[in-house]
Amino acid sequence: MVAVRVQPRAKHDEVGDVSNGRLQIRTTAPPADGKANRAVAKMLARLFRLPVSRVELKHGQTSRDKSFFLHGPITLSDFATGQFSFCVPPD
Repeated sequence: MVAVRVQPRAKHDEVGDVSNGRLQIRTTAPPADGKANRAVAKMLARLFRLPVSRVELKHGQTSRDKSFFLHGPITLSDFATGQFSFCVPPD
């Protein structure tokens, strides 16, 4: 489970630092019609190198504070070895 704080309608798409236990994500997508949720799911999928179909919004459909479940082989050792960083890799 990944806890995130989303800032919709930001100037740039960006994955920021962890603050108060939540990964800070800014997206240019508006919050209407789930567009920001889909944009964040795509950003998390790219960050964790998973298909977007393996990223599931569990809590916070209409809130800035959200929880996503990642269906994939992600372990804490991936972070310890520096395999993942908090910047979204290019397409």
